[in-house]
Amino acid sequence: MQIRQSGSDDTATVGSLVHRLLCELDPSHAESYDLEDYCNRSRAVLGLPDRAWAYIASDMDLDVGVIVLNECAAIYANGLFGEITELYVAPEFRSKGIAPQLIQAARDHGHVRGWTCLEVGAPPLPQWQRTLDFYLNSGFETVGPRLKLPL
Repeated sequence: MQIRQSGSDDTATVGSLVHRLLCELDPSHAESYDLEDYCNRSRAVLGLPDRAWAYIASDMDLDVGVIVLNECAAIYANGLFGEITELYVAPEFRSKGIAPQLIQAARDHGHVRGWTCLEVGAPPLPQWQRTLDFYLNSGFETVGPRLKLPL
């Protein structure tokens, strides 16, 4: 398994993997998630200089996982920190140690950037308890739910 930082040629790959993630998280709305739209969104987000990054997991020539990171700043975090906005591994490649490798790539990236921590919003429980358990087993601590206010 190879983990590599995405480049400008990888935005469609990242968009496609995030599209698969969202379709899996919300299958009742999967038909409304337009693949081309997510590839365009990926290009826009990953084109933000020094704000967003992605790492891709590849098995030979097959891209099977992705982690997307954003840089944030907060007083409570004592400065800069990273946020994992998307983490996905194709179902047939799960439980093979790929997600921990992606988390390690995020940790390494965060050390280089001088981040104090990584944060992530886990999907709703109890349906996604396995995801929460993965993060807890990876060293994350529960700090409460995350909410959003659309603007």
